[in-house]
Amino acid sequence: MNDSTLRMAMALPAADRGRLLSIAREVTFPQGTRLFEEGGSADRFWIIRSGTVALDLHVPGRRAAVIETLGFGDLVGWSWLFPPHAWQLGAEAASPLRAHEFDAAAVRAMCAADSAFGRSVGQWVGRVLAHRLQAARVRLLDLYAPYGSGMPR
Repeated sequence: MNDSTLRMAMALPAADRGRLLSIAREVTFPQGTRLFEEGGSADRFWIIRSGTVALDLHVPGRRAAVIETLGFGDLVGWSWLFPPHAWQLGAEAASPLRAHEFDAAAVRAMCAADSAFGRSVGQWVGRVLAHRLQAARVRLLDLYAPYGSGMPR
């Protein structure tokens, strides 16, 4: 196993990781490249090999709020797995980026053809989604709540 799959290795069994990586293509993006915009078609996803990606959320009348910065081994994008396959956040390369890119339709087809593989991928993406929702909640409270995320309920 190479270092670029470390985080994925902790989330997916070796056989499933190998199947997924067998259809990956290596891509690079310069700093400042928008990977996707909220509401756009979620037709691919990435695992970061090097560099960073800022996930952001459109806030009417303000600059987009950066929700989380992702780095080595992180999954970029989860909206590809769930209908209507539309991005829920935006993403921008915060530094020069190298990543494994995956065709979402091909991975969904692999998941449909093999329920054990599909369950493994679904659980992996579900864990990422749960983490991202919590990160978004904390970040938005930090930005917009009167006393930040430390405000008692």
